[in-house]
Amino acid sequence: MRRPLVLVFLAVLAALAALAQRGRFSDRPFQTITVPVRNGEFHFIRVEYTDIPGARRGYGFSSRDGMGAGWWMMDWPDAEQHFTAGVSRLTRVDAGDPRHFRLTDPRLFDYPWIYATQTAWWDLSDAEVARLREYLLRGGYLVVDDMWGADQWELFRMTMQRVFPDQPIVDIEPSDSVMHMVYDIEEKDRTIIPGSRHLRFGYGEGAQVVYPDGAVPAWRAIFDPKHRMVVAVNFNTDVADAWEFADVPYYPEKMTALAYRYGINYLIYAMTH
Repeated sequence: MRRPLVLVFLAVLAALAALAQRGRFSDRPFQTITVPVRNGEFHFIRVEYTDIPGARRGYGFSSRDGMGAGWWMMDWPDAEQHFTAGVSRLTRVDAGDPRHFRLTDPRLFDYPWIYATQTAWWDLSDAEVARLREYLLRGGYLVVDDMWGADQWELFRMTMQRVFPDQPIVDIEPSDSVMHMVYDIEEKDRTIIPGSRHLRFGYGEGAQVVYPDGAVPAWRAIFDPKHRMVVAVNFNTDVADAWEFADVPYYPEKMTALAYRYGINYLIYAMTH
């Protein structure tokens, strides 16, 4: 096969993969909502970060507002739109519109809660590492999500070691306060929250779920020197997909409900500690 044809073939495969992630080839319209632009006491802040060279998605996954492309954009903007709407419905928190900033943007310090996805593929510069450390030590809270397998874990762990060399990543204990801020999350709730790509055949609760081999969910954290949780780590699970597909019939409702409970507990912890 000549090289131009190879490139076309790979591009088609990548596009199909993107469609599978976005809508699982469903003939139903993809549901979405838009939170009005307004200031609030909480804004879902998505972190833009530098990718590992060569790891950027090849199917042209790019911002709708000219902000570029990269792994940080996975599930954007639908995950945060749905989660923000859920915060307004389920709590008394005054939720404003979701936003996204570079990790080095000084506006980050105006917000107590930030989110980063696909953090196995980030390659933070020294400036980004220093800014993330400063943000967390000044009272910020980071939620990371959608990492799978030992290799991705190691890439994430190495980066966080640069941020906090002396602070280990530990399992969140069932008794930890973050598991009981608004919702009581029990041991039975520590289950994999599937990405849409893990669903096969059927809809909703009847869908068959196929996980990567050996995937065991883990809920982990990093604490600062004062033992305040500053990073919540969702490993071998995809919380943002449960938010993104909250209104899509084929996604299991109980998994979306669980993802909201985790997210809201993280949020209230961040705003009260």
